[in-house]
Amino acid sequence: MNENEKIRVLQVVPNMQAGGLETLIMNLYRHIDRNKVQFDFIVHYSKPNFYDEEIKKNSGRIYYLSFRDDGNILKYIRDLYKIFKENRYVIVHSHMPSLAFVHLGIAKLCGVKIRIVHSHNSSSSKTLKGRVKAVLLKLAPIFANKYFACSQSAGRFLYGKASFHVVNNAIDLKRFVFSTEKRDQIRSEFGVDSNTIVVGHIGRFNVQKNHMFLLDIFAECLKKNENMKLVLVGDGELKKSILEKISELGLKENVILTGVRKNVHFFYSIFDVFVLPSLFEGLPVTGVEAQACGVPSLFSSEITQEVNLLPTTRYLSLKESPQTWADSILEMSKKGHAQNAAEYLQKYDILRESKKLEEWYLENAKNNLSLNNGGLERV
Repeated sequence: MNENEKIRVLQVVPNMQAGGLETLIMNLYRHIDRNKVQFDFIVHYSKPNFYDEEIKKNSGRIYYLSFRDDGNILKYIRDLYKIFKENRYVIVHSHMPSLAFVHLGIAKLCGVKIRIVHSHNSSSSKTLKGRVKAVLLKLAPIFANKYFACSQSAGRFLYGKASFHVVNNAIDLKRFVFSTEKRDQIRSEFGVDSNTIVVGHIGRFNVQKNHMFLLDIFAECLKKNENMKLVLVGDGELKKSILEKISELGLKENVILTGVRKNVHFFYSIFDVFVLPSLFEGLPVTGVEAQACGVPSLFSSEITQEVNLLPTTRYLSLKESPQTWADSILEMSKKGHAQNAAEYLQKYDILRESKKLEEWYLENAKNNLSLNNGGLERV
């Protein structure tokens, strides 16, 4: 299949930062057969981000729109119209349900045959911004004609009783195998000795991930065992508040903020317990990654049971006290990394999931390509 025959799928995202959603898309992009299916991207900021260089190296196009920078809705509509008119996309795949009624509406107007909206969350935050978003989410399915979700709970949240297709948040299982070498190397990099219990968290610094509660939990852990570190991998809009909370609780000597890391997959090997006390999730990629490494993982009960993959995994209600969470962490830290963890995670194998999605794109695209001068009209 030559360059003119391959199917180009337009992925609509906020931007390609180093987050869970973006990591999922990149996992799929790396493993899909790009001789048959090529991803292009609409992003909503004018500046490049974490994965942009890799996308371009793999022949992906990125359309930089400025809507998240300037909020200019008329310009946004004009930009979308131009993209859809100048590029004959057959498939548009939106990962932004709160804006899907706009960009999928323009896509429909411009004749795009397959318009996918993809649900990645099972709730929305209770903030003013979250309430506005909840209203917009009700409009998400209007101009879509294919419904995707990362889990059953995420699908029910956005589509109710309507049918939807689940795309598992798959990963490269081999990439996350536990490594004693990496454990020692990275612990040494941050001055953490082999006897220190490391509690780990990987996620964007935002309300959803519930870092403030995590810090309260860790403060209780230190009351029970002083030889502990909390490692926070990530960055985001709440970094200042998180730093203030760390100072307020007197945790400066015991909390390590690594920032965004390209070698994030190695960090799971240094964790003794992975903790994700999220207020809501669709299905967290980090939860799959941690368990692929065999890390005992503690999730909030707001997270779908679909990510309960290892015998060592536990769930706790956010109504439980920080002391109860701390007790569970200390008990779980004695278990060690599970052996042969990948055996429990086959449904999240990226080789399997990328092939399934590739076949879905190709089958649906071919069914919707129109005859043009006796031949198939392709992007």
